[in-house]
Amino acid sequence: MREIEVFSLDMPYREENVIRGFEFGQGKRSLAIVGSTRGNEVQQTYIASQLVHRLAKLERQGRLVPGHTILVIPTVNKCSINVGKRFWPSDNTDINRMFPGYDQGETTQRIAAGVFEAVRGYELGIQFTSFYRQGDFVPHVRYMNVVGPSGAAGDLFGLPYVVTYKAEPFDTTTLNYNWRLWNTDAYSVYTSSTDHIDQESADVAIRACLRFMNAKGLIDFPCHGDSVPSHVREQDLTAVHSSRPGFFRRIAGPGAIVSRGQVLAEVVSPMTGEVVEQLLAPRGGVVFFTCSKALVNEHTLAFTIITRDIACN
Repeated sequence: MREIEVFSLDMPYREENVIRGFEFGQGKRSLAIVGSTRGNEVQQTYIASQLVHRLAKLERQGRLVPGHTILVIPTVNKCSINVGKRFWPSDNTDINRMFPGYDQGETTQRIAAGVFEAVRGYELGIQFTSFYRQGDFVPHVRYMNVVGPSGAAGDLFGLPYVVTYKAEPFDTTTLNYNWRLWNTDAYSVYTSSTDHIDQESADVAIRACLRFMNAKGLIDFPCHGDSVPSHVREQDLTAVHSSRPGFFRRIAGPGAIVSRGQVLAEVVSPMTGEVVEQLLAPRGGVVFFTCSKALVNEHTLAFTIITRDIACN
């Protein structure tokens, strides 16, 4: 294992901000793994750090396949983690909306440029990221349907679902999108939490990444327990929104199998304590995403459901 300095930045009121990475093996640039880009992505940083730990152990055991370099960057936003902010503290900008970056630009543009320079040119890329809405997912792998590699390797993670996402204009400055433009076969891995450690789903993600690396011939470490994934398009998910504001009392969690008309959650009045709305499943299927906020507004996305009539490949 080699610890490297990916990018450094002088800070006006704090110590120098240094982004560190960990390289394993030596050879062609085969796989780059990036953990958190946002300060509240505790789970994502934790998973990446655990992969550093596991890869270091595999390297000592001689189980890395020669001729490959694997790079892991646990976090690119240590500063926001330290002060408990989701976005960059001084201007509230999102580093994952700044790629491929600009080395003469604003602070987060320079950070993105330095990170992208380090991870560009790798054959494969994995990012641990969070959704732009606060909530919990069924663990899955996702890739953008943009110019670049096909995304066919998503099955190799062995997770229950592979989600195809059609990129929107605001996605064009994300790491995943730009990786694909530069011909890196890039995937995002989502787990069941963001701002706290969920050990069970973290273990699922770690095994999935090791399984992927083994299938790609980067490590010699068979990792059993995979599943044949179902392929889902983002636009085929059924959305359930709240129509009343109030406390959000969730009943069905990620992965729950629900039937049409089943109560998914209740919205409770903050003043009277009465249930002002029941959110019902419009169709049967599997709960894919659930809002995790304590309070919801009108039109908040509360759930997405993989309906039973979605074709599985």
